[in-house]
Amino acid sequence: MPVPEFIAHLRRKIDHDLLWLPGCTAVVLHEGRVLLGRRADNGNWGLITGIVEPGEDPGVAARRECLEETGVEVTVDDLVRVKAGDVVEFPNGDRCQFLDHTFLCSYVSGEARVADDESLQVGWYSLDDLPPMPEHQAERLRAALAFTGRTGFEC
Repeated sequence: MPVPEFIAHLRRKIDHDLLWLPGCTAVVLHEGRVLLGRRADNGNWGLITGIVEPGEDPGVAARRECLEETGVEVTVDDLVRVKAGDVVEFPNGDRCQFLDHTFLCSYVSGEARVADDESLQVGWYSLDDLPPMPEHQAERLRAALAFTGRTGFEC
């Protein structure tokens, strides 16, 4: 996926310096399965994630990312957790840190498919038979599955 224009603009000013960005994660559940994608940039399996655009609400971004990346339309039902992630360094040297908003989402319509160049594979996976995924992704899924109606955050 091309770098969003607002990030490219910032990178021209700050080069590879650490960039703090709002992010979103959609935990989409349907009939005992979860929607996952296998990332094109690193081959890892995970939940549907993305960058919140300037002026965009994180829940709106989660819906947009699901549709753009998987062809699946969802409703955003609950904010499960807000958590700062670790610093990520990309192969080109760019450094980012994301404030992730993890949302519990429900399937509305659409057939899961690779809908853009960010994913190698997309599909529904049984909660009892998940592909391996990075710990921060598994942590977000566990938080969504254990959600009690109270948003998790550290203070």
